[in-house]
Amino acid sequence: MQALHRHGPLIGRILIALIFILSGFSKIGGFADTSGYIASKGLPLPDLVTILTIIIELGGGLLIVVGYRARLAAVALFLFTLAAAFLFHDFWAASPDMAQNQMIHFMKNISMAGGLLFVLVHGSGPHSVKAD
Repeated sequence: MQALHRHGPLIGRILIALIFILSGFSKIGGFADTSGYIASKGLPLPDLVTILTIIIELGGGLLIVVGYRARLAAVALFLFTLAAAFLFHDFWAASPDMAQNQMIHFMKNISMAGGLLFVLVHGSGPHSVKAD
């Protein structure tokens, strides 16, 4: 159990951040597609929003993994994830054939927000650079 307390927070930080890091990298390679999707949702300045999204996902994810300013990164990713849930996974407005898929994505984002809230409250824990 002591090993879990010592290494668990690092493993948890990696697991919660992995989706953001991979997503940020994929948005770099698919910049035009991401920007187009953002534009299709009616958001202004889709190229700028795409750049900010990449910075938040990659930067926030990497900060959480290394445990530097993890609370600040968790706040940014928490707000980003909630915004993404409501703006991009609005299952209540989706067609019947897409509603369940969008609800799953919405709930995934809500669950990730819960994990980020845990990092916000408890900090980065052991094996981290700190400066929470």
